[in-house]
Amino acid sequence: MNEPSKRRNSAERHEAIDVSDFVYAATGARVRRLTMPDGTHWFPAVDVCKELGHTNSRQALADHVPDEHRECIETVSRAYGLRIPAGREWRRDLQVISLQGLILLVNACTKPACAPFKQWVAEVIETVQREGSYSLDEAEVQSAAPGAPIAYAMPEQVAEAIVRLEAHNLQLDEKLADGQRESIALQKEMLTMQRELLVTQQATLAVQQAMVRAMERIADRFDTLVLERRTPTALLTARPTTESVLADWRQRLSVTEDVWAVAVVVAPVLVERGELRESLESIAARTGLSVRRVNECLRLLLKHACIRSRGGAEGGAPVYVLQQG
Repeated sequence: MNEPSKRRNSAERHEAIDVSDFVYAATGARVRRLTMPDGTHWFPAVDVCKELGHTNSRQALADHVPDEHRECIETVSRAYGLRIPAGREWRRDLQVISLQGLILLVNACTKPACAPFKQWVAEVIETVQREGSYSLDEAEVQSAAPGAPIAYAMPEQVAEAIVRLEAHNLQLDEKLADGQRESIALQKEMLTMQRELLVTQQATLAVQQAMVRAMERIADRFDTLVLERRTPTALLTARPTTESVLADWRQRLSVTEDVWAVAVVVAPVLVERGELRESLESIAARTGLSVRRVNECLRLLLKHACIRSRGGAEGGAPVYVLQQG
């Protein structure tokens, strides 16, 4: 029989014990597995050593697993024509061990959880030595389908190991669930405290805003009182207009036609600009009076305190401003 036929027949053979249950009973964990076309299984050495407590996987392989039971995944995949891409899950340089290599590592392990499996292995060896073979009992319930493989009962030690490990896992799950419930309760309590803190902060902010508004009102009132106290009465009165100035001058002196003509020309300038820097000649040209008569009219306004002198401009023209009060 050629090699492909041997591999095909090996792959068609039924496993007496499911390999996942077998490995779980041996190691106490679900370990990654690569199954070849001929039905052989290979396991990442780092996974097995981690679950069995071997801190140095390289040393553990060197001490307990012969070369024929450990290999690089690149070599294994090429031998069987498998394409295993490099990646986080299956690296090309990953060290893998066969099922026999896994059993050898389990036998070298000192974990109490491995004891039932190791006892069963010892029982199998003793039975083979004594009787020449070892066989599993057939299960009480068999498949009625024609050609279906025979189902075997799982050895008591293996079943007990699985049950005990599952119970341990359930306990861990319960502890994890309790921790998660406590964490959720703590998170709810923290959320409640955060909400209360937020309400307190909002109330504090409202009080601070009310205090700011009150202080602004006090400051505005204080500024108003200071302004009323320091501002002279004359500054609080309305700004004079040309009409009000001319009406005031009419009350102060007997206004002749010439004086009124000069007053009508200078009053708007004094009100709008605050001072008069116009030459006598310019005023005379605008009023049609002589320079001498314009000068006399301005002197009359000075005499009756309608205007007052503030010296002269650079060009020699007199400077006049309104007489306030």
